[in-house]
Amino acid sequence: MTSFAIIGHLARTDGGFSLNDLPGSGGRMDVLCRCVNASLFLSHDLRRNVDCYLILCGEPAGPKTVKFSGALVRSLSPDERSAGALVKKVIDTPCGSEFREAAQGVFIRKGGLERLLGEHRFAVLDENGTDIRKAAELPDAFILSDHLNFTEAEEALLRDCPRYSAGPKCLHADHTITVLLNELDRRTASWT
Repeated sequence: MTSFAIIGHLARTDGGFSLNDLPGSGGRMDVLCRCVNASLFLSHDLRRNVDCYLILCGEPAGPKTVKFSGALVRSLSPDERSAGALVKKVIDTPCGSEFREAAQGVFIRKGGLERLLGEHRFAVLDENGTDIRKAAELPDAFILSDHLNFTEAEEALLRDCPRYSAGPKCLHADHTITVLLNELDRRTASWT
C-alpha cells in the first residue's frame, strides 16, 4: 500500500466554497484535487493500492483530514471538479477523532499532520532530498505540501523524516506524485 499526504494550508474545512472557484473560494482546493487524481488514476482504472490524505488547514474549522481510498472510492472521475465535489460533500459531515466514511471510499476526521505522523512513517518529497532514481529502496508513504512551503511548525514535525526528490527541478505537487508513482511502477513491473 502506498500513501500520499498533501498539506492544504489554506484549504477550506467546510463546504462553503464554489466548485467553479476551487483556487479562490476553496483555498487552493484545485491543487489538492489534482493530487487526488494523480495519486489514484491510471488510464481506464484506479490505483487500488494507494490512499491519498488531504490535510485541510484552512478556515473555519481546521484541521481536518480527508482520506481517499483507491480500493474503495466510487463516483470519482479524473477531473478536479469531481474530486472537489466529493471533498465538498464530506467536509460538512459531522466527524470526530476517528475516520468516518462520508462517501463511498472517502473518509473524514478531525486532526491534521501531527496525528497522521503518529500513524505512518512518512518520507518528505522535497527537491533537496535524495534522488528517487538513486535510492536503493523507497518507502511507501510520502508527504508533500501544496503550493506553499512547509511552515516552521510543520518542518519541526517533519525534521526526522527522510527526504526524497523527484528530480532536479521544483515540480507541482501533482506532477511530483506522478513522477514518483512512475518510479515505483518501474521498480515493481516485470517487463517482457
